[in-house]
This record gives sequence, structure tokens and C-alpha cells, in this order.
Amino acid sequence: MSSAKTAFKALLPVLERLVTVTDRTASRYLQPRRARGKLILQPYVGWGTPEHVELSGRVLLPRTIHPARKGDRRLRNVQNILRRMLSREVGGVTVSGTLGGQSVSAVSDSDGYFTLVFAPPEPLAGGWHQVSLQIGGREGVTPGRVQVVAAARYGIISDLDDTVIQSDVTSVVRMLQTVLSGNARTRLPFPGVGALYRALTREGEARNPIFYVSSSPWNFFDLLWQFLEYRRIPLGPLFLRNWGFDLLSGHGNYKHTMIEQLFRKYPQLPFVLVGDSGEKDPEIYAEVVRRHPNRVLAVYIRDVTEASRDEGVQKLRAEVRKAGVDLVLTADSLNAASHAMAMGLITPGEYRSVLTSVARSYET
Repeated sequence: MSSAKTAFKALLPVLERLVTVTDRTASRYLQPRRARGKLILQPYVGWGTPEHVELSGRVLLPRTIHPARKGDRRLRNVQNILRRMLSREVGGVTVSGTLGGQSVSAVSDSDGYFTLVFAPPEPLAGGWHQVSLQIGGREGVTPGRVQVVAAARYGIISDLDDTVIQSDVTSVVRMLQTVLSGNARTRLPFPGVGALYRALTREGEARNPIFYVSSSPWNFFDLLWQFLEYRRIPLGPLFLRNWGFDLLSGHGNYKHTMIEQLFRKYPQLPFVLVGDSGEKDPEIYAEVVRRHPNRVLAVYIRDVTEASRDEGVQKLRAEVRKAGVDLVLTADSLNAASHAMAMGLITPGEYRSVLTSVARSYET
């Protein structure tokens, strides 16, 4: 197995170059023709400070994706997933956006991605803001939204798969069955996760911001967003990955990069880190604790693996404890809520809400 993995890693750069050349050749032929057709904008969730905001999105040809319903047949869900995966992106398209009295523009790249960077003339208030987006030379406005962090006690950085959503990432077969045959209304959250995240983000009249970092591709953005909305899990910017070879480059490096960006963007904001034991979240978060003393309040790891993996996580727990940070390994949201209450991150009443939510989930 190790020799096969070594051979694959050696072959990967060649395959990447081959795919890149093929993609560029096809794009030179397809992109001008696609740009003449009907186009849609898929904005993601912007994020930033009162003085600086970024909003990314994608220019695509439209595809019919049926709204999710609880009673949808598996075949219908599989068809929707395939339509998402086989997106038809359009490069070379000018996209403009207006926020806080400022208008900026950007041109989509060969994968259809664009990023708008705003520096409003007057600082924005903290909270959610709407952005008006438009394709150059075409009618119609698409709304986008951005989360501006002006003042908060702390922030939350959370994984999604097997941390919030039950995805079975430790089993490839079960994971594929879950991802391909489910939809935003049939996919299940872990017990108590909505109540826990609502407690962590609630801060009186204010709000602690939450950010989701996942290895899922951007093609699944709408599905994940609808899932969060439907399950009443607090919304926040999603940082996903480009479809293709980028997904093979490693979960750790990508997550490190995104967390470092968030720490740089909000240098005065401490964070709670939430992940699972199925991949490398414990190792990644332990490294973040080492790199950023006094910036991590707590690490909550959902236990989704066997005892042998738990031993390794417990060793990491001892390491981060030396830095004054608790790593809590928990099967559900209750132990994390108990620790958060003890630290004063949530109130006793909010803890009881998590307890009630977990109890109800086990009754059904």
C-alpha cells in the first residue's frame, strides 16, 4: 500500500500538468461560447472587518437542481449531486458589486471564480450586510451577503463533515452513500450541535462570529448552506475547496492556510476550534495552539473513530494543555457545552438548552 501511495504521489505532478494543459485547451474553445449564453452568479459568503471585506463567488451556466424535500427519492438526490459536481464555469466575465456606497469589479478566472475586495469610504457596522452583484453588460441584480466583525468576545472556527454533519468520512463506502444519496433536508446533524453553536455565537445583543472550514468542494456550497439554514445552525462564511486535484493536495495544509488567514484578519480575537477525530483536526488545531499562544480558548473534538485513534488524540491533549488550552474529546455536544459553561463561554441556561436538545435527539 505504501509503495502504491509513493508511486501515486510521484505521478501526481505529471497528472496535474496534463489536466491543466487539457483544461486550458478546452477553456480556450468553450469559454467564449459559454459567455454568450445565459449566465448566473453564485455568490458565497463574504467576510471581513469594518474597513476591509472580501466576497468570492462563481460565474456558471445554469443547471436545474430540484429543491430539497424530505421525501425525495435517492435517485433524485444523486442526480442533483451530479449536476452540482458537473458545473459549467465561465471565465473572462466581469462581475461588479456594491457595498457601503463603494462599487468594485473583478473578472472571473478559468474556473469561474471571482473575488471582490471592498474598502468602504465609511467603516461598516458589525453584523450582516447585503451586496448587490451584477454581470457586466447584463440586466439583473444578484444579492450577496457578508459578515462584518466589528466587536466580539471570541470567534468559532468549525469543520463541517463529521463535526456538524454526519458524513461517515472514516468509511469511504458509507461516506459516498451518505453524500450522494442525501440532500439538505435528509442529512443529519450530530445531537445538540445546533443548540451548542447557537449558545457559542450568542452574546447578549451582540454575536460571536462563526466560520466553517471544510474539505468539501465549492460545488456543494448551496447544499451545505441550505442544511445549516434548515437545521437552525448559526450561519457564517464557508471556506471550501476547488474541485479537482486541489482536493488531493491534503486537508491539513488547506485548513492551516485558512485558519492563519482568519487569525491575521482578526488579530485581537481569540477563537474556539471545533473539529473531529476522523481526519487531522486534532493535529492541525494543536499546531495552531503552538503557533498562536493565548489565541485559542478551547479545542472541541468530536470522537468518531476507534480507541486506537483516541490514544493519539489524548497525547495531543496533554501537549496543548501545557500551553494552557483544554482539548475536549467528546462523543456528542454535551461535554463540549459543559466545558464551555465552566469557562464562561456560555450560560447555564444555554447549557440546559444543549442538554435538552441532546436528550431529544436520543429519544427519536
